[in-house]
Formats: sequence, structure tokens, C-alpha cells
Amino acid sequence: MTFQLTSTGFSGGQRIPKRYTCEGEDLSPPLAWTDAPSAARSFMLVCDDPDAPAGTWHHWALFDMPAAVTKLNEGLSHDAHVEAMRQAINDFGEAGYRGPCPPRGHGTHHYHFRMLALDVDKLSVKERVKCKEAEAASRSHVIATAELIGTYSR
Repeated sequence: MTFQLTSTGFSGGQRIPKRYTCEGEDLSPPLAWTDAPSAARSFMLVCDDPDAPAGTWHHWALFDMPAAVTKLNEGLSHDAHVEAMRQAINDFGEAGYRGPCPPRGHGTHHYHFRMLALDVDKLSVKERVKCKEAEAASRSHVIATAELIGTYSR
């Protein structure tokens, strides 16, 4: 079996529902992952938009997820610390998830949700770390990646 990331909120390659965007409730979507490597000691979730006009826009980074966690419910808190997990500062300048919000008329954007299986329990990063920095700190620890891509346009 292959490490896989899915959502009951939308399917891969499909439009992300408005409730998970800036035009709706801006809730984080429900996510679940299966068949992670047995060597995974923690997980990190990254969501970004490589189609943003100024370059990749980082919407979310959630890390230090214990290896026993296999799903995230819809509407995760925006707190920097959620249970044992930490959330980085996104490119909107806030901790937690901010959904798709491409410029009007800019066409279809692709939102990449990537679950990274890591070989460490916790990342060694500062408080209020930015998404991009947290992802960079994880690179040498990634043992597997599962990806789910949704689309959105305004």
C-alpha cells in the first residue's frame, strides 16, 4: 500500500468547497491519511498555492503531530499550539489554516496539501516559525510524502 492523503470534503483534482475558502467559513478541511511508513515518528502537514501571482503562497503548516494521529477534523483551531501539535505562521501573517483566496479573475489555482512522514518526534524550530521555515526544517527528516491537490478560482 502507498501512503495516501484524502479528504471527505473534496476529492483530488476537484474544486475545494467554498466553506474551506476565504469566501466561506475558511475552515480547515477534514483530512485523513493511511499506510504511513512504520518508521514515522511524527507528521507535518503543509498546504500551499504555487499558482499565486508573487510565487508560492503558504496557507498552512501543522507539525509535531504524533505518529498515532491519522486524521484531522474539519475546522482545526487557529491556536499556535493545538494539543501536542504546533502551527506555523502562514503568509497571511497568522497561525493556522487560511483557505484558498486567489485574486479574482486570476484563473484556477491548485492547492497542494502534503502530509510528510518524519523520522523525528518534534522539529527544532523557534516559536512563531513561518510555514516556509518549518517546511525547510523538515526536509532532512522526510521519509514519505502523501499529497492531495484541490483547485479553486474566484
